[in-house]
Formats: sequence, C-alpha cells, structure tokens
Amino acid sequence: MNDVDAVIRGALGEVFPAAQLEVRQLRAGAGRGGTWTTLFSGAYGWLDPETKSRPTRAGTLFDLASVTKLFVVTAFMTLVEEAAASLDQPVSDVLAEFSGMRTIGPYEDPLVPGAWVAVESAPGDEPAHAVDAGRVTFRQLLIHSSGLPAWRPLYRAGSPDAALALALGTHFSYPTGSRVVYSDIGLILLGLAIERLAHVSLDEAIRRRVTEPLGLGATRYLPIVPHGSSPVHLEGVAPTEVCAWRGRRLVGEVHDENAAGLGGVAGHAGLFSTAADVAALGQMYLAAGVAHVAAPGPVRLSGGRPLLRPETVAEMTRLQAEDGDTRRGLGFALWSPDPAAAGHPLGPGAYGHTGFTGTSLWIDPGRGLVVACLTNRVYYGRDARGILAFRVALHRAIVEATDS
Repeated sequence: MNDVDAVIRGALGEVFPAAQLEVRQLRAGAGRGGTWTTLFSGAYGWLDPETKSRPTRAGTLFDLASVTKLFVVTAFMTLVEEAAASLDQPVSDVLAEFSGMRTIGPYEDPLVPGAWVAVESAPGDEPAHAVDAGRVTFRQLLIHSSGLPAWRPLYRAGSPDAALALALGTHFSYPTGSRVVYSDIGLILLGLAIERLAHVSLDEAIRRRVTEPLGLGATRYLPIVPHGSSPVHLEGVAPTEVCAWRGRRLVGEVHDENAAGLGGVAGHAGLFSTAADVAALGQMYLAAGVAHVAAPGPVRLSGGRPLLRPETVAEMTRLQAEDGDTRRGLGFALWSPDPAAAGHPLGPGAYGHTGFTGTSLWIDPGRGLVVACLTNRVYYGRDARGILAFRVALHRAIVEATDS
C-alpha cells in the first residue's frame, strides 16, 4: 500500500489539508462466511494547516456532505422491510403537500450565483410543461429520476419550516422518469418522509435504525449531542470552508447551506463521521445485509437478524436507471464507464457515493473491497477538479495494490 500512501501525501496541502482513509477487504469466501481484514487505516494532515498544529487522528470527525444520503437511504429501506412504505408508493401518500401539477423550468445553479440550469429533454421526447408531483414514487427519488431540480436555495427561505415548504412546493426541471438528474431536493423529501413514517426526528431515526445497530459511535449530526454521550469538542472536527453566507470558517457546523437552513439535520447532508464508521456501513452492504461493527468481524443484531436482508441489498445495488454514463441503484451511484468517474478504476459491480466536502464510500464486490476516504477539500474552496482526479488516482492505487 506504499503507492496508496504516496497518492494521499501528494494531495496534502494541495487538494485538502486533512484526510482519513480506511480500506477493508472480505477474504476467504463471500458474504457471511468471509473474514474481514483491514488493509489500510491512516489519518493525514492538520486541522490547523496554517500552523501545522492539531494533527488529524483516527477519531477526527469529518463533514460527510452527501455521503449522509447512504445512512438516510439505509434507514428508509428498514422502513420498507417493515412494510411501513414501499418503493413504488407515491411520495404523496406520506407527504400530502407534495402533490398537484407543477411547472417545468430551470433551477438556480448552486456553484454560479445568478446562473440557471435547464435540463434538456431526452432525445425523442416531446416537450413537456408540467408534472404531476403526486405520481412521483419513492423509487424515483432514490434513483434520481423524479423530475425534481438538483438544487434550490432553500436556505434563503429564512427558517427551517419555510425551507421545507420550498422543497415540498418546488417546480420540476424535467418530466418524471425521462432523465437521471442527481437531486438534493429528493433526498430532503425522503428525510421528511422518514420522520413521518418513523414518528421520530430524522437524527433519532438514523440513530435507532442505522448507527446504533451497527455500533457506529462516532457518526452523528452536529452540533446535536449524541444520545447518551458527551458533547463533541470542536478541536476534534475537521474545519471546512470560509462560508460567504455565514461569514466564518465552519467547524462543527454543516458545510451545506441548505442543510444548515434546515436546522443542521437533513436527508441530503449533515452527518459527521470517521472513515472507520463509514467503512463499517460499507461492510454491511458488502456482506449482503449482515450488520458489522467498526472492528472486523460480522456481528448480528439482537435476535440474530441482519440490518438489511440480502435481497434488499441486491435490489439497492442493481442497475435501476441509466442516463449516458450515469448509472444508478437505489441511493447508490454504480460503476461508470467514464474514466473520470470516482468508481471507474474499481470493478464493474462497484457501487458507492461521494460528498461535496471531499468524502466518499466505494464498495467493490468483485475484490471484496470497502474504501472509505474522508477529506475536507472545501477548506481550499469549491473547485472540484483536484478531488475528482484524486479519487480516481486513489482507487487506481488501491486496485493495483490488491491485485498484485
């Protein structure tokens, strides 16, 4: 793994000031009969890069950004298994406000203030001007084919309630099912649906249904104090960007403006965690639904049941939608033929997710690999070119090391 170490050290101070990497492999058979080995576990850089003080440690918390979505989707799928909801059920059955005819139009560009993004129709499609929100299903939220815009400036609404109202009442950006457009709005609505189905707040649902059963003691929304433990000290959290909206460098506050505008707890972003905890979530998926704690080795939940059934995991990780080089499962991005895609160096059965702050979780069933990499690349700004190239180089080095 010397080349893996070299890739990370080569990006320090250029792409990100701090990072954690956890690489685990399931060996000696697949699924429940395998043995877990930690191939690589490391923490790099500084939480105060200007003075090179406060080194990154294994317990340092990183803002997961959109990797949060995997925890949220996992919680939702436990509700599906309990028959509290179904994948092809209209979202409006749970969120009555998300109904009625909606216009189709461009949405605000999250990275270019004042610019707008228009989603082009798929070849051969007739132009459409309206969408019936009441016909959108949970499956379409999960595969990002709902028609919802990728982003709206919810944080400008002025309060969490107003931000949710904007998400529930938003216009659409294309006809449902005609394209695949990754949408934060869809996962925000999924998070609200979880609250109504589980009858608890989203952070509590994630704790009860995902982090506590898997033994993920570090994973939490901040600055909320986790159940049964002491408050998190800010010196143990990797800082992110100097936020123009909030006027300060963010430490222990969610980087995503919309998540902040929703009170810090949202379905699309907001969780903080460690690479070890994120890798443990990946272990659960790779082992086809058998729960694992952070230490290697399978652990069943109370009563001997797995967190998710193998057939649920199989459904989540099969090809559900495709649009050009974009391939989606339920909540997961799948392997892409695009050489610039994060998962491209991995096997064709790979699946995972990335986060805007510089985080990622990728799982390669063919090699039995789980790769969790957390960085705070937005410390240096929002230009994504560096982190995109880094992810490809990192995964290529890991593949070469494990294949040799």
